[in-house]
This record gives sequence, structure tokens and C-alpha cells, in this order.
Amino acid sequence: MTKHVFIINPVAGKAKGLKLIPIIKELFNDRSEEYVIEVTNAPGHAEIIAASYSRVCKCRIYSIGGDGTLNEVMNGMAGTDSELAIIPCGTGNDFIRSIIENWSLEDILYKTINGDAKNVDFAKVNSRYFINIASVGFDAEVVFNTRKFKRLPGVSGSLAYILGIIYTVFKYSGDQLKISIDGKKISKKLLLVAVANGRFYGGGMQPTPHADLCDGLLDVCLIDTINIFKILAFFPKLIKGTHGSMKEVTFFKGRKIEIESDNDICINADGEIFRGKKIEFEIQKVGLSVIIPIKEELTLATAEKSS
Repeated sequence: MTKHVFIINPVAGKAKGLKLIPIIKELFNDRSEEYVIEVTNAPGHAEIIAASYSRVCKCRIYSIGGDGTLNEVMNGMAGTDSELAIIPCGTGNDFIRSIIENWSLEDILYKTINGDAKNVDFAKVNSRYFINIASVGFDAEVVFNTRKFKRLPGVSGSLAYILGIIYTVFKYSGDQLKISIDGKKISKKLLLVAVANGRFYGGGMQPTPHADLCDGLLDVCLIDTINIFKILAFFPKLIKGTHGSMKEVTFFKGRKIEIESDNDICINADGEIFRGKKIEFEIQKVGLSVIIPIKEELTLATAEKSS
């Protein structure tokens, strides 16, 4: 019998996850499966909770928060037989876009509880797992600089992001990188490198529009350095996934990608930021069981029938 473990990040998405607690309890009123609701209390806590359950028995573990919460949960349960379920309650909610196109919160909760597992790829960057997209360069620098502006008094999150973009546009001109993609060597100055399992990041941008979660490969997007004015024209194309038409953009696929730099570079993996001079990305040989929400529409009749 499946044990359902709901891990809620109470600060993600203006506490949307906490509002689901009474709905979860109602949905399980007449179900025979055991369930537990856990609320995180600090960064990293979701990973600890996920590990404590998944390494004892096979569970269905629900990440209720944003992509950062999802990254913690999947790192806690990677390598176990437990199943990962995603209830998007953050601001970006990018990974779920590769699984289901449209959703409402209560609707996807019901559909996921009643969904089935599918084996999905995931990858490792250095010593940490990621399931969606990792990147090096401009966008990672934006996130890194945004966090610096957030520490200033009176600066809101949206203002910090705008300031982070402006600062990065004028201060970051790319990095000279040595890249290996399954042994193929590339050495050049680049504005951005995206190593992707999923298709979306940054609130809906598509750096790798043809990425496939189940092909056993990582999609790589390399973007050459471009001037400030071209950067402004580039981002609308990145949002739509049409940037492949630009001569500065090239795509590759591979299982193992290595990046080296003489200087510390910023890496953004599923929204988690760190710095280093050598980064290794590798698709994992054994995938992760991810719950795919059922397709039927949620109605009062179907909800009552399932309970």
C-alpha cells in the first residue's frame, strides 16, 4: 500500500502550499492509503524529510513548493524506489511545464494523487543532482547578482531582479570556457551555456526547446558573446524557443558534459547557485519515478468517485 508524503514549503508562492492542507485531508478521508503532511522550517529541510521517508520504505513523495523545493526533494530521494510527485506552488514552476501544459492548483493535486509513475531522466552536476536545467553564464550571474541586491534595505524581489539584470548586462561579457560534450572539445568565449533535461526555466523561457525527459540525453545550448543591444533582442526569442535561428546559438546532445574555466564561474542548477572552475554534468543511468497527473478533468463527480 502506497504511503503518501506531502512536503510543503510554507514560504513558496505566498504560502499557497499551506492552503492545500485541508484539501489533502478531505481527499484522503475515504482512501485506504496512509498519508503524512510535513512542513519545512529552513532551507535544506525538504531534502532531509524526503530522505528520512524514502530510504525506509517506498513512498510517493510530493514536492509542494517551487523548483528549489523540488530540487531538495529529489536530492533527498534519488537512488531509492520512491516516486516523486510535483505540486507547483512557487513562482517559476518550470519543470512541471515539461510534464503538463495547464493546471490549477486543486486540479493538479487531485490528478497527481491519482496519477501513475513514469521513469524520467535526471542528472548530476558535480556532487549534486538536478532534474530540470543547469546553466553557466549570463542567467546564473543574474540570479547571483539579484540575491546581492535583495539584501539591500527597501529593495523588493522584483526590483532586485531588475537591478540584477541591469547590473549583469553592463558588467558581464562572457567567459572563456573549455567544454567537452561526450569527448567533443570546444574552446571559446560564451555568454551562456544551458545543460538541460527539461525544456523550461526562468519562468517559462525555453533554452532547449527540443529537450526530452526520457531520451537518456542532456540537451546543450551554447550562446556566443553578443553586444548589449543584441542581448535585448535575444531574450524574446529565448522565451519562445526560437533563438536557434541566431548564428550565435548552437545545440548539442550528450550524456556527459565538462566545463572548465580559469576563473570562478557561476552555476545555476534548478535555481540553486554555486561557483567553481570545473563543472561536470552527467545523465544518470537509472531514472527517477515521476508521477504523471491523470488527464481526466476534475469535477465533483470524479472527485467523489475517487474517494
